[in-house]
Amino acid sequence: MNMEEAKLPLLGDAFPALKVNTTHGVKNLPEDYSGKWFVLFSHPGDFTPVCTTEFIAFAKANEEFKKLNTELIGLSVDQVFSHIKWVDWINENTDTTIPFPVIADELGVVATALGMLHPGKGTNTVRAVFIVDPKGNLRLMMYYPQEIGRSVKEVLRALNALQVTDLNGVAAPENYPDNEWLGSDVIIPPASTETLKAQRLADAAKGEFECKDWWLCHKSL
Repeated sequence: MNMEEAKLPLLGDAFPALKVNTTHGVKNLPEDYSGKWFVLFSHPGDFTPVCTTEFIAFAKANEEFKKLNTELIGLSVDQVFSHIKWVDWINENTDTTIPFPVIADELGVVATALGMLHPGKGTNTVRAVFIVDPKGNLRLMMYYPQEIGRSVKEVLRALNALQVTDLNGVAAPENYPDNEWLGSDVIIPPASTETLKAQRLADAAKGEFECKDWWLCHKSL
């Protein structure tokens, strides 16, 4: 990819085709993960405190991601040798094995393509999270400043919500599946015609689902 011609992908766009060097060897994104979801997350630099806490948390949640047919991929602009040494340090000092590959984006090709470089922070990458679906489409992006660590639980929650809504043709409320108002219910897409509005209310009256009003109907799965 020509860095001068790089255009930041939008939600729903195809993830840019990238050949990357990682601690697990060369990978082709998104081709090598076809048929699976993957979460690509960047960190500002190896051997930094906040990043270390994040890597430990992602590693401990690795099996939970796998249950959702999802692979993890880390990234920073450090060299692969630095990644390997840092991964070894984490293992030796926290008894945590890092099971996922870490991209060595030394030239900043991936960081540039995905908007991870902050002009006010030198060459370090910001804390970005990209969730990509089995078809290679970018489905969710999160960006955090260097000073703020991410919540791995939130990444898992958002990933699960994406998969549930895709499978069932519904929407997910705030903090799904633990919304304070609707609980674990999902939201049925709002009625777009008067006929559908009447049908929704009739179906709700039959107990097929609940409606707070014609435009806000929800159900359990």
